[in-house]
Amino acid sequence: MICSVVGARPNFMKMAPVVIEMRRRGMPNMLVHTGQHYDAAMSAVFFDELGMPQPDVFLGVGSGSHADQTARIMVAFEQVCLDRPPELVIVAGDVNSTLACALTAAKLGIPVAHVEAGLRSFDRSMPEEINRVLTDHIADILLTSEPSGAVNLRQEGIAGEKIHFVGNCMIDSLRSHLARAQERKPWVHLGLEPGCYGLVTVHRPSMVDDPAKLEQLRGALCEVARSLPLVFPVHPRTRKRMEALDRRWDPVKLVDPLGYLEFLGLMADARLVLTDSGGIQEETTALGIPCATLRDNTERPVTVELGTNRIAGTTREGIVSAALALLASGGPPPGIPELWDGRAAQRVIDVIARWQDLSNRSEQ
Repeated sequence: MICSVVGARPNFMKMAPVVIEMRRRGMPNMLVHTGQHYDAAMSAVFFDELGMPQPDVFLGVGSGSHADQTARIMVAFEQVCLDRPPELVIVAGDVNSTLACALTAAKLGIPVAHVEAGLRSFDRSMPEEINRVLTDHIADILLTSEPSGAVNLRQEGIAGEKIHFVGNCMIDSLRSHLARAQERKPWVHLGLEPGCYGLVTVHRPSMVDDPAKLEQLRGALCEVARSLPLVFPVHPRTRKRMEALDRRWDPVKLVDPLGYLEFLGLMADARLVLTDSGGIQEETTALGIPCATLRDNTERPVTVELGTNRIAGTTREGIVSAALALLASGGPPPGIPELWDGRAAQRVIDVIARWQDLSNRSEQ
């Protein structure tokens, strides 16, 4: 039996096509949701909208500090692995659930496969970077989404036979659900027209936990919004920091978190996206939507090299300059990276099926 793990919002879009493909092929599997994101807007709605089966096990760990959350996931997931030992654990991305479950499995002698392996920002101040590096170095199967992944892994001394370039599973989800998302016309209830608004997402602690950086962001968004209406679905954690800042965000339109389909529909018909999210850099690249990344680096360089992404930094001047330049030019010509073709999950399961065959032969 194969165990797949999800925990936070980005995991769902990456793992859904993998789980669906396993079940299509009749491969015995178990889906574990750690509950790192636990409210309906951040979690349950994604299972419904992505056509993903409900989890077989829900750990319900909730929020906490990095150490506390990671430790509680490890304790709970260890018991799952002891009660129903899997032959392989599949984790995705770079959240605390990813590292916690990979480390637990490795300590129990259970092989680990990492979807979206090898991505590097080379910024160890990002908790996600620590999670990526450690997960990759204890994984047995490393499934990369872009060419930089294999380069980074080999430079870190990981054996080439462990590395498999499969493409981007998140783009599988996007391609599967794009038409249905756009049919919802989510811009209508916001009083907007397609192609005539910008979409904002910000959630990283490095941005929202620093009042000075948050004020830089507020000033930048308010300035850009005078040229283009901006919609900002606000992460619950971000809203608390914004309330503590106690400043007006007009004319930026602040809304509650959105489900996957509503957000995808808004993004697909946006004129511009401003984000600190890694996954949204990928999705805008696939959609050909100009994207200003509100960070000083990216672990997804292919989105800058081939896509519509521009690194804007975190200062008011940098964000405004990048946004207005993208509005004026429309960004670089869109390009779709290699293997971002909607069939990445099939290649993931092909790799795992070959691994199973080799494992079975070695045991005979």
